[in-house]
Amino acid sequence: MHRLFQSRKLGWGLVLSLCLSILCLSLFITSPIKAQKTLKFATEPTFPPFEFQGKNGELVGFDIDLIQAIGKAADFQVQFQNMQFDGLIPALQAKTVDAAVSAMTITPERQKAVDFSRPYFKAGLAIAVKANNQDITSLKSLQNKRIAVQIGTTGALEAKKITGAKIRTFDNAPLSLQELLNGNVDAVINDAPATLYAIKQNNLKLLKITSQLLTEEYYGIPTPKGSPNLEDINKGLTTILNNGTYEQIYRKWFNAQPPQLPETTTIDNATSSINTITIISNALPNLLKGVVVTLYLTILCGFLGMIGGSLIGIARLSSITPLRWATTAYIDFFRGTPLLVQILMIYFGIPALVQGFGIKFSLNPFTATVLALSLNSAAYIAEIVRAGIQSIEKGQTEAAQSLGLGAVETMRYVIFPQALRRMLPPLANEFITLLKDTSLASVIGYQELLQEGRLIIANNYRSFEIFATVAIIYLVLTLLSSRAFAFLESWMNPVNKSLKGG
Repeated sequence: MHRLFQSRKLGWGLVLSLCLSILCLSLFITSPIKAQKTLKFATEPTFPPFEFQGKNGELVGFDIDLIQAIGKAADFQVQFQNMQFDGLIPALQAKTVDAAVSAMTITPERQKAVDFSRPYFKAGLAIAVKANNQDITSLKSLQNKRIAVQIGTTGALEAKKITGAKIRTFDNAPLSLQELLNGNVDAVINDAPATLYAIKQNNLKLLKITSQLLTEEYYGIPTPKGSPNLEDINKGLTTILNNGTYEQIYRKWFNAQPPQLPETTTIDNATSSINTITIISNALPNLLKGVVVTLYLTILCGFLGMIGGSLIGIARLSSITPLRWATTAYIDFFRGTPLLVQILMIYFGIPALVQGFGIKFSLNPFTATVLALSLNSAAYIAEIVRAGIQSIEKGQTEAAQSLGLGAVETMRYVIFPQALRRMLPPLANEFITLLKDTSLASVIGYQELLQEGRLIIANNYRSFEIFATVAIIYLVLTLLSSRAFAFLESWMNPVNKSLKGG
């Protein structure tokens, strides 16, 4: 009886303990827990020492360390998203990111589009030139010179003020410096800290910067207009400025005492409202200049590609084995690698390779663009030509030979004219593709239609209106091209000709 009582007592104790455990667990689960918020920061990772990729592909740099320290001080998590510099403000306007950090200078024009944090870095613009250049020492000495800049930067704005300057615009600072190394420009206008770091880290002994700083600027962290996160960012930034964390980060990357930073910048932030029609009408003259360049590139490269592609396509059918292998390798390479890589390789890679052997050599953007687009187009047209020729019945060749025609005459008068009619639809597709692919020339600073649009956006930050206009222009051009090829196809159709003749 005593044992039964003890077992029952033990059983009730277990039940009671289990109930208490469930109650405590439910209270823990249902109690409100404040989740740490995450802010998405856009950055352009090609601007050392502020932001760049480390040895293992991770983001590193002064800005990266700064934002992580701000997040820790203000109790929010940080997530980074890579983006081109000229896309940062449009992304903030669209609110696809919460903030951006990319050594962005606080300017009146940018303050109309976004809200900046308090300044976090004091900098200035500098001129980079070849080490043996003694003529360029100031902005005035850059008159009528060739200058490379990064799109959407204060360096690009400063270059516009120089009389007679021939400005080349690139997506990032390393490409601008590579342009200077290749001898295609006389100088680069860029932020002094980043330029000095690039010259030192990459051992660019052939480059130097002038001792004179062109401007005094302050970097800020941009956020969308009216963003509730700006208060947290400023709070965290103020905290690390006061507790010594900022000084530690600054010394880590620049090995110097950081300068005093103001709480605000005295920049006129007058707002102005311009309607969409005015924005588009102001942009149209420059966009139409881009249209002319785009059409010229398309027609020229299409013509050269057609000649090269026809020869390669015919050679692809040759009975000579080495010739077949060579043409196959050519086609596989240009069809198997991105056109963007081909443009960069031809414009930046080949001159750098040749100059490595002590030979002076450079390509201008037009020549490099035409070369890349024509070679790429020829590879696709070669396969179109090969397929078109092989689609003609063998009896046509035999009939031509029975009439005493040689191989060249048979191809010229019998096979190719018939094959051309069958090739027109895929050739039309290739021409339209080529028309759109000319936009890739913007990566080497060639000012076709897309690049003209990007340069306009870099000044007015009205991305939707300008990109929509550019898209409509491309649509009109492709529709007109499609109709032209449809007319040509109908005109070359022998059935239509016989009906008209009858």
